[in-house]
Amino acid sequence: MITGYVIGESLRLGAVFEPRGLRLRKVSRVEIGGASDAQPPVWTLVEWETDGEDVGALAEALAGALEPELGWYADFTAGDERVVVFAGKVFRYRRGDEAGRAEAVAYGRSVGTPGHQLDWEE
Repeated sequence: MITGYVIGESLRLGAVFEPRGLRLRKVSRVEIGGASDAQPPVWTLVEWETDGEDVGALAEALAGALEPELGWYADFTAGDERVVVFAGKVFRYRRGDEAGRAEAVAYGRSVGTPGHQLDWEE
């Protein structure tokens, strides 16, 4: 089982994210106290799951749909693997792998993700 979420506002204008076999778990709107000045203060969280096994295709679909500005990212788990996806860039590492996590965090900072938002769970 693969589970994750994407922030609706992180999708670039005109993008479509519709990998096969995706099931919607929950959609919620939350006010974000730590949004940067350029980010909207309210985000739409779209939580999903799939039994599909093509982690690479799923990650690439997200990488192609995310807005490259502001360092938006999405993340998901597939078994013991953590997948962190930025526009055009995918990081995959075993959960608990500090070096793998650090590489994804460093990339996020380099593309403008506010440091306090680089807080995905392991």
